[in-house]
Parts: sequence; C-alpha cells; structure tokens
Amino acid sequence: MAWSYRKRIKVIPGVHLNFSKKGISTSIGIKGASINFSGSGTAVSTNVSGFSNRYKLHTNPPQPAPVPAFTVPEVPVDEPDFSDGNIFSADIHEITSQNMQGIKEAIILAQQQKNELSADLNKIKKTLSVTKTKKILSYVLLYGLINKKIPQNSDRDIKAQENAISQTKDLIDKCYVNLDIDFDPEIRRKFENLYEAFRQLAASHKIWDITSAHFQDRVAARSSASTVVNRREVHFALKSLPYIQSDYQALYLKNANGPDLYIYPAFIVMYTNETSFAIIGINEVNFQCTHTRFTETSPVPADSKVIGQTWAKVNKNGTRDKRFKNNYQIPIVRYGHIRLTTRTGLPEEYELSNYESTEKFGQAFKEFQSEFR
Repeated sequence: MAWSYRKRIKVIPGVHLNFSKKGISTSIGIKGASINFSGSGTAVSTNVSGFSNRYKLHTNPPQPAPVPAFTVPEVPVDEPDFSDGNIFSADIHEITSQNMQGIKEAIILAQQQKNELSADLNKIKKTLSVTKTKKILSYVLLYGLINKKIPQNSDRDIKAQENAISQTKDLIDKCYVNLDIDFDPEIRRKFENLYEAFRQLAASHKIWDITSAHFQDRVAARSSASTVVNRREVHFALKSLPYIQSDYQALYLKNANGPDLYIYPAFIVMYTNETSFAIIGINEVNFQCTHTRFTETSPVPADSKVIGQTWAKVNKNGTRDKRFKNNYQIPIVRYGHIRLTTRTGLPEEYELSNYESTEKFGQAFKEFQSEFR
C-alpha cells in the first residue's frame, strides 16, 4: 500500500506596531486566522482551506485600555538609589503587563506550532527509515525481484516522504512571530538614535550587573564607601529572540541572576527560556540613568575617568588612617548607572565603565520613551 502524507497547514502569528503622533497601536493577526478575547480566555481560531483547528490559550485576556502616562523621576547624580539587599525579579509568570498578553500568546502559539511540527518531522523520518529497510529486504528475500511493483511502490513512498521532510523543515523555519513596525519619520529618528546609542553603550570596556547592594557603617568599616555593592560582569549586544523576527534586532541586556532583557520597540521581553518569559510595555518601565562615584579596588577600565583618590582605611573626616601600615590609595571612578524597575516586579541595575556612553543612551531612551505618553 502506498504511503501518503497529508501536509498540515500551520498558521504563523504576526504583530503589527504602528508608531505615529496620534499614538501607538498594536494589532495581532494571523494569516487565515483570528484572535478572539472573551471572559473565558483567549482562543485562536483558524479556518484555512483543507484544514481547520482551534487552539485554546489558558491565560487572562488583555482588556482594551489606553496607554498609561508615565514620568521619569529625578535621581541625585552622586548617589544612585540602590535597593537594599539582593536584587531579584518577581516570579516571571506574574510580570507580564496586562495589555501585552496578546503578544505573549502569539509567541506561545509559534512555539506550539514548532513543537508540533518537530514531532511530525521525527515521525516522517522514522517512516522513511522503515520504508528504505523494507525496500532492501525485498531484494534480499527475492520477492522484490519477482514482483517489480514492490520496489517501485517503495521508491514512490521514499520520494513522498523525503518531500514531506523538506516541507516540514521549511515550516519549522517559519515558526516565529513576524514583528512589523511602521514609524512616523520623527519617531523613527528617535528610535534609530536609541539604536546607535546602544551600540556605543555595548562597546563599554566593562559592564556589570549589580546583584546586591547594602549600606555599611563607614566609621566601623574605616571606609569611605557608604554602600557595598556586589556585581558580576555581563555584556550587552544586538540580539534577537528565536521566536521573533523583525527588521530590528533587540537591545539585549544580559542578566547575571535572572531572565535576560530584550528591548523591542513598545515592549521589553524578560526571557529565561521558551516556557519562562514575560513581556512588559516600555511605557511601564521606570528608567533612571545617572552616574555613581565608585571606590574601585580592581583595575580601572581604560574608558573610565578617575575623579579622586581615597585610602583603603580612612578616618571619620576621610583622611588616611595612619594606624594601618599597609594603607594604600584607591581611585574613585565615575561610572554610568542604569536602573529599570516596574510595579509588576522588575528591578534591574547596571554599572558601566563609560559614563559618556551611558549618559547618551539614557537621553536617547527617555526621548524615545516619551512617545508613549
């Protein structure tokens, strides 16, 4: 009996963002499909010629709401407002913004499609292996030489199965959310300024993720530093998530002790893996950019500026404590400092060796974020 393969038609979700002076609109559409929001959840229905299906997504549906306004508070330039203690995000499944649920569901659907197609691919490969084995056995056991139709049918099935494998691989490669972005000229200029500023920021000689910070008694510690900071070196880059395709790569911020950050126009993805991620509206992020005076006990990066000197052990008035024989000088360096927080549980702080690049990025981020008011 000839083997037959019924090609399954998959639907690929898409997200369209329209940036204009009238506001920012987001639409989620799937070719041959529709997304319906109701009190019982969100359902994605497909009705393509020759194939129909319905996916039930068990998440709370987004409610239509205007984009909320935001303000960026002023922060003292000499002493950033460090969190006291360890800096961790809340449970990632609780962080997604309500009006970003639709985009998250589109990504989940793309993941489901890829997983289903991957399972199909494995089944076809196994079937192909069995068909080839049967053809070989037909010759070994001679019945294939007697009945010529047997190897001919096997050849036909092998060709169909190989075509099916090729088609399925092509569909797997297309399992992503297609992010289409339309900018008004002025907004495009602001975003491209942000993009270029981030390139320069990512080139900083040192980037640290601040994992914890707490205040210390300077008198008891005989130190000039009022805050003890634990930090881990990380990197920034332009990088895309595997399930999002866009003309613009995301601004990628490595997180040393939690989900990484991917900044796209209009939203930020906090990503650990394909089953653990959250999406936050960029208008909901409280973004602070300032500088900090850091007592540097490690080698000073080449792109940093030394703005003063202190001692390993100091008196109350900041002078050298002569009671310690091996008391040595320590440089005070000006570093850039970035802090991102949200009400839903994002606390992330970075320190960067290049203050000028940090300041430029901070200004570009605030100018672009202002378009969400």
